[in-house]
Amino acid sequence: MPLNSIAIIKLLGGPTKVAKLLNISVPAVSMWQNGEIPYDKLVILAATLEQQSHGLVSRKTLFPKNYKLIWPELD
Repeated sequence: MPLNSIAIIKLLGGPTKVAKLLNISVPAVSMWQNGEIPYDKLVILAATLEQQSHGLVSRKTLFPKNYKLIWPELD
């Protein structure tokens, strides 16, 4: 079962930490908690999320159809 936006943001340390990782505003990140994290932002966060979750959440599971295109080294 995929993680929702709230769980992903919490795993990464909360809205302030995610905003700093992406160099965007905290309110922008907070808005994602009511919907989805934009695809391009999730791609940027994926490796950090994989590390923060100690591999429980992987880039392969986040992007099962196209992880090979984004991260060819994973195959």
